[in-house]
Amino acid sequence: MMKTLLYAAGLAVVMGACSSQGKGGSESGPAGNPFFSEYTTPYGVPPFDEIKVEHYKPALERAMEENKKEIEAIVNNPEPPTFENTIVALDQSGELLSKVMYAFSGQASVNTTEEIQALEQEIYPLLSKHSDDINLNPDLFARVKAVYENQEGMNLDKEQKKLLELTYKSFVRSGANLSEENQAKLRELNERISVLQLTFGQNSLRETNAFELVIDREADLSGLPADVIANAAQTAKDKGMEGKWVFTLHNPSVMPFLQYADNRALREQIFKAYTNRGNNNNENDNKEVVKNLVAARLEKAKLMGYEDYAAYVLEENMAKDEKSVYDLLDRVWTPALAKAKEELADINAEIRKEGGDFEAEGWDWRYYFDKAKKAKFNLDENELRPYFELSRVRDGIFYVANRLYGVTFTEIKDIPKPDPDALAFECKDKDGTYLGLLYMDFFTRPGKGGGAWCGGYRSQTYKDGKRLGPIVTTVFNFSKPVEGQPALLTADETKTVFHEFGHALHSLFGDVRYYGVSDVPRDFVELPSQVDEHWAFEPEVLKVYAKHYETGEVIPQELVDKLVKSGEYGQGFATTEYLAASLLDMDYHVLKEIPADLDIERFEAESMSRRGLIKQIPPRYRTTYFGHTMEGGYTAGYYSYIWAEVLDADAFEAYKETGDIFNQEVADKFRKYVLTPGCIDDAMDMYVHFRGKRPSIDPLLKNRGLK
Repeated sequence: MMKTLLYAAGLAVVMGACSSQGKGGSESGPAGNPFFSEYTTPYGVPPFDEIKVEHYKPALERAMEENKKEIEAIVNNPEPPTFENTIVALDQSGELLSKVMYAFSGQASVNTTEEIQALEQEIYPLLSKHSDDINLNPDLFARVKAVYENQEGMNLDKEQKKLLELTYKSFVRSGANLSEENQAKLRELNERISVLQLTFGQNSLRETNAFELVIDREADLSGLPADVIANAAQTAKDKGMEGKWVFTLHNPSVMPFLQYADNRALREQIFKAYTNRGNNNNENDNKEVVKNLVAARLEKAKLMGYEDYAAYVLEENMAKDEKSVYDLLDRVWTPALAKAKEELADINAEIRKEGGDFEAEGWDWRYYFDKAKKAKFNLDENELRPYFELSRVRDGIFYVANRLYGVTFTEIKDIPKPDPDALAFECKDKDGTYLGLLYMDFFTRPGKGGGAWCGGYRSQTYKDGKRLGPIVTTVFNFSKPVEGQPALLTADETKTVFHEFGHALHSLFGDVRYYGVSDVPRDFVELPSQVDEHWAFEPEVLKVYAKHYETGEVIPQELVDKLVKSGEYGQGFATTEYLAASLLDMDYHVLKEIPADLDIERFEAESMSRRGLIKQIPPRYRTTYFGHTMEGGYTAGYYSYIWAEVLDADAFEAYKETGDIFNQEVADKFRKYVLTPGCIDDAMDMYVHFRGKRPSIDPLLKNRGLK
C-alpha cells in the first residue's frame, strides 16, 4: 500500500478526481462507518450506497493514525533492517488509507458536490503532511538505505530488486537527503502545490458547469442533427426550461454545436466561452492559481537540486530529459502545421463557395471542415453514428479482447456501483481464472469531471499467496440519450471507448507481488490504451460490432472505405492542437525563473506565436483549463501521448507484418512483456522484449498522414 501512500496527496488528480469535502464526525467516526469493517460486497467493491460524506474524514483520520503506527513499528523494530521487515513492510502499509482514498477520490471525480469539494480543501493538506511525515522520517530512511546499500547478499529476485530500487529512490526524490531546514521548506511547498492543484480543478469544473447557451428560437438550431437537438431539449427540461434548448461546455454538447450549427454568431459565443474557461476575472479565474503553481513547482525543483521542474519530472520518464521531448515534438510539429494550413485553405475555400467574404476563425473550423470533408470524401459523419450504438461498441471492445487474449466479460447486475448509470463486468481469463472487476460509467452529469479516464477502486495485489484482482473503472462523458432512444457515438467517441478499455486491460492483466512495482512511467502508460485504438476501425472488427441500431445491418463496405480513406484527413488540426498543448506544458516547466509580473495570457500567446501556430487553432487545452498539467497528473508530461504513439504505432506494425491483426504469438508477447509486469523492467527494455527492436517514428507519421 506504500505506493498509494506516497502519492496520496495527488491520487485524486491521477485518478481523474475533481473535488471533495465533508462534515467531519467524532474522532472515532460515526456509527456504522463502512470503512471500519471488511467489505462484504460482491468482489469486495466499495459499498457505494452505504458510504456517506460524513464517513470520509473520520475514516481518513483513523487511517492516517494506523499508518503512523505501522511506520513506527518498522522504525522501532529491534531486528536489523531486512528486505522483509523494512521494504515489504513499508510496501504493505497503509491498507486502510488506501481503501478510503480509492473510494473518496474515485467518487469525488464522478459525483462531486460542494460538500465534497469543501472536504477536499480540508483533507488534502493533511494528506500532504502525512505523506511528508513518512517520506522525511530520518529513522525510516536510514533503514531503507541500509537495505539498499547491503542488498548484495540478500539473494533478491528481479521484482524485489526493483521494489528496493524504487523505494530508495522515492525517498531521495521526496527530500530524504535534504537538510532539516530544507525539508521544512519542502513540506510547505508540497502543501501549497497540493492546494493549488486542487483549487485549479475545482475552478475548472465550476466554470464548465456555469455556462449555458439557451436557445428559444427553433431557427437557431439549423444544421444540428436531430439527436443533438433532442439532447439539448432534455437538458433544458432538466433545468426547468422546457420548450427551450440548452447547450453546455461539456464536449458532447459543445463539439457537435461547433461542427453543425449554421448560426455563426452562436458558434462564436460558445467557442469563446469554451476557450476562456478559468480566464474570466471572476471567483473561478485560474490565472493567479497557475502563476503561483508554476512558481511553487520551480522552487521545489531547485530545492531538490534541479534547474527546473521538467528536469525533476523527466528523470523518471522514458524521455529522461527536455531535449528528447522537444526533439520529438518539433519533428512532428513541422509537417503537422503544414498539413493544418492545407486544411485551412480547404476551409476558406468552403467559405468562399458559400459566398462568405471572411477568413475562417476558430469557431468556423469544425463547421467548415465538416463541409470540406464531405466534399472530398462524400462522407457525413452522421451516416456513421447509427452504426456506433454504445452497447454494440462495448461488445466490440470485448470481442477484440477475447480474440487477442481469450478473456471474457460478463455483466454483473446485483452489485454496488459508483453511480446508478454505471455498469459492472466480471473479467475472466481464457482458463476461467478471475482477473478483476470492470466498471463502465458512460454519461456526463454536473458532478463529474470532464473528459474520459481509467481509474480504480482497488489495485491488483496478492493476499495469502493468491492474486487478488483489481477493481477498475472506465469513465466517459457521452450525452445520455433521451428516454427510449439509443446512445449513438461519433467515430471519435468510439475510439475513446477503445482507448480507455486499453488502460483497463493493462490494470486487469497486472500481476505483481508488490504495490511499489505496479506503476509504469508516465510516457509509457498510454501505450496499452493507444495501441487498442488500432482495432476500432479495422474492417474485420467493424463487421462484428458496427451494426445499424434499428436494422442490425452491418456497416456497408462503402462507408467503411470512406471512413478509412478519410482517416488521415484532419490530422493537421488534431495533431497541431495537441502538440501546441504539449509545448505549452513544457514551456511552463522549463522556466528557470518565474517573472514577478508573469502574465499568463501573454506567456501562452508568445509560446504559440514563436512556433507559428495559426490563430484558428488554439491549444487543445489553454492554460486556464489545462487540467492534465495544472492538476498534477501529466505535469511536464502531456507530451506522453505522442511519445507513446511512437510506441503504439510501431507495436501495431508487429501485428500487421504477420498479416493477422489477431496474431496470437504477437498478442501473447504484448501481454507478457507490456501488460503484465508493471515496471519490473525498465520501460524501453519491456518494449524491446516485445518487439525485438527499438521503435521507429515512421509508423506514427504514416498513420497521421504526415509522411
